[in-house]
Amino acid sequence: MSRIGNNPVTIPAGVTVSMDGHIVTVKGPKGELTREVSPNIKIEINESEITFSRPNDSKVNRSLHGTTRSLINNMVVGVSEGFKKELQLIGVGYRAQLQGTKLVLNVGLSHPVEFEASEGVSFEVPSNTQIIVNGYNKEKVGELAANIRGIRPPEPYKGKGIRYVDEYVIRKEGKTGK
Repeated sequence: MSRIGNNPVTIPAGVTVSMDGHIVTVKGPKGELTREVSPNIKIEINESEITFSRPNDSKVNRSLHGTTRSLINNMVVGVSEGFKKELQLIGVGYRAQLQGTKLVLNVGLSHPVEFEASEGVSFEVPSNTQIIVNGYNKEKVGELAANIRGIRPPEPYKGKGIRYVDEYVIRKEGKTGK
């Protein structure tokens, strides 16, 4: 019994969902997303909601049931509201700036690191120590935010680095002198 897979996905106003074979297309005010889904999961699209069902309780079908529902829900939420990840830079001299659509980071390396915004993803820099990654595709937003964080992950002794706004870094005690 899948608790997630049995929940229907509500379709907000302004969003259209269509299915061609095993390819689901979701169009909304922010953009359009397409995804191929498993043929084992039966998807029924009504005017206001999408329901999911599986043919039997095999292990593969049970795992695909909730996963398919979550992926389609993320598509619907993405094209209607969008997703964002907020990062902050902590460290002396660490700063970020926008140059057109390009994000330039100075984080203590010998060279500035540049990130190009892909299709459907944009950057905001409210201050020189904050970065906001916006987009309608949850996978691209999360991957780009993780790549930015991977340049300088937070270290446990001083807490310097790039971290998510809601991330908690466990601090360690340094060496003790004699």
